[in-house]
Amino acid sequence: MENEISNSIPNSLSSDRVKLNVGGKLFETTISTLQSGGPDSLLSTLSTLPSHDPIFVDRDPEIFSVLLFLLRSNHLPSTARRFSKQELDDEALYYGIDSRLRLAIAPPPLSGIDASFVSTIFPASDGVVSSFNAAADDGSVCVAHGGQISFYDHNLTHVSTVRTHLEEITSIRHVCPDLAAIGSDSTAGLHFYDFSSARYLGSTHWTDSSDPRIYKARVSSIADSPSQIFATFDCPHRENCILLIDKSTLQISSEIGRQSGSSSKNTAPGKLTWLPETGAIIGSAVTSGAFGYSGYIRMWDPRSGEVIWETNEPGSGRSSRFGDSFADADVDVGGFTLFKVCSKSGDLAVADLRNLVDDPWVYIKDKNPSMSFIGGASSSVLHCYKSQVFVGRDGSLEVWSKENNGADEGLYRRNFVDKVEDSTRGVIRKIEGGGDRLFVSREDAEGIEVWESSYSSGAILV
Repeated sequence: MENEISNSIPNSLSSDRVKLNVGGKLFETTISTLQSGGPDSLLSTLSTLPSHDPIFVDRDPEIFSVLLFLLRSNHLPSTARRFSKQELDDEALYYGIDSRLRLAIAPPPLSGIDASFVSTIFPASDGVVSSFNAAADDGSVCVAHGGQISFYDHNLTHVSTVRTHLEEITSIRHVCPDLAAIGSDSTAGLHFYDFSSARYLGSTHWTDSSDPRIYKARVSSIADSPSQIFATFDCPHRENCILLIDKSTLQISSEIGRQSGSSSKNTAPGKLTWLPETGAIIGSAVTSGAFGYSGYIRMWDPRSGEVIWETNEPGSGRSSRFGDSFADADVDVGGFTLFKVCSKSGDLAVADLRNLVDDPWVYIKDKNPSMSFIGGASSSVLHCYKSQVFVGRDGSLEVWSKENNGADEGLYRRNFVDKVEDSTRGVIRKIEGGGDRLFVSREDAEGIEVWESSYSSGAILV
């Protein structure tokens, strides 16, 4: 009986083992390890092949060693540093375990108080970035520099660069997997480029044969939903509107928000956001002059084209803070809230999009009163991402995170994301989140900064 047991143990172990010859180097592992890559992976298929000899795979053995370590431990070995992300990604894609690799090399969940500057994306030519757009799902990014578009994948590896017919691109949106919609302050129309094949697909223009003022309309902001593209068009005589464009045909489906005039209440929206929960569109516009800042925030129903809600600053509903107009505003889509940063006081305010009244703003209290902002904030930019509010004030970057202690709904913690030396690189002009990264561009600075969370980020905790 003892002999039968002892004889059965090596047989059961050997039946679970698989030998592979990868590029001339022998590997021995288990069926369960190979099948952990997923039922549709090549490795899972190889594990079921009946063979007493090592199965030959004509691929790089050193990278396979890294991927095998990944399957065994769910993280990468130190030897992975010898290879580029693209090399690892190509091999993982061949074996069908690219999703496992993507999880292993992805940065930690983005937490503003732990974020730090890790790298800069430098386009090959015309390095001063005029606009960019980050994809929220995977962290890939489209960069406009001069008249060119460069696309970087989830690894931030350069995929392609397309030379467009525009001299400069001032607005860009990654509206489909291979499609970018772009606009320029100097050239009329919304233009579409397929950056996988480097092809120009056409343009959309705002025209009206009954109104001669509608001509040479330029695009100042772009947003999109799963089925539509929303673009603000602005004519030289200040007539402006938002056009809704069908993604499948790239043809205009409707027009909303037409207005005329040079007053702050009729300025073309400089920022657009689509709300998945209701299908509404929120647009904001900010102007500045000798008497300070003014602007509006407006919500439209794209089906009827009607304005659902609006506020004008300075204007109605601002008796307690008249003259302290917002410098920037943004929407936390997940939290269904609207944020603004004031141009004079620098205060941050929030409004519940489910309860928009004449004056919906609740001005946020800082958990640490000694760190309350002092001084003007006219150059501030604001971006909401993953239930956090990132604010750039001149060259500094800060984050506001809600305290979930149940005691006070208006209580937020404010922290500096950057170090002192980071704030000296220039005035922040745009902030966008994508995947678990934060992207920052600065005035007249080459490239886009990449920020990621890290337990050793050196963030200054308040």
